[in-house]
Amino acid sequence: MFETSNNVHQVHNFTVEQIDALNKKYRALSVTERIKEVYNDFDIADIMLTSSFAATSAFLLKLVSDANAKQEVFFIDTGYHFEDTIAYKSLLEKKYKLNVTSISAIKEEHEFTTKDETWKKNPDFCCSINKVQPLETIKKNYKVWMSGLMKWQSDHRATLDIFEDRGTILKFYPLVDVSKEERDAFIEEHQLPFHPLVAKGYHSIGCKHCTVPGEDRSGRWNNNPKTECGLHL
Repeated sequence: MFETSNNVHQVHNFTVEQIDALNKKYRALSVTERIKEVYNDFDIADIMLTSSFAATSAFLLKLVSDANAKQEVFFIDTGYHFEDTIAYKSLLEKKYKLNVTSISAIKEEHEFTTKDETWKKNPDFCCSINKVQPLETIKKNYKVWMSGLMKWQSDHRATLDIFEDRGTILKFYPLVDVSKEERDAFIEEHQLPFHPLVAKGYHSIGCKHCTVPGEDRSGRWNNNPKTECGLHL
């Protein structure tokens, strides 16, 4: 078990050597083994898991559910999700008996973005209010943040390792080196349910204002160079 600072405003102080050792150890493990092993290396109370309940979120959520059914899953409810996303979330909650907690922006700030239609003129600011800031309020309580990013999804994600130091938290990407083909094979083998919009050509699904059909992440923030909401930068 990794011991780190318990100071709530500086929840970890991992050394470069510790992170290198974790990456070396976890590279040799399968995806299933990685997710089991993280609960040996860290306490569940120190692990934050987020899910957008988007295109193929069932992949990571099934693996985590199998490894530790008590893991809390945070869903950032932006108020702008497709109805299909909320339905998919409910389906996966029931199917894998997930412990899901929804978090959202301060009511007045969210209402401002609605009246202002901030996503049209400043999508970064809209994401900051409705996605980044709500997570910042809980992030300080955890040492490790687990999410399902994969290298092939974007140029930024192509640079990631299994464990990444993010200053106030250690990011854990157990799926980072999984290819699209390997992901699809796992989904097929285990008959995992896709998000309903995948059948309509959506391969990366965020808020309804900023998502159109498209391959990989090309349908996000269409006609804008933006490729990340800011959570993972």
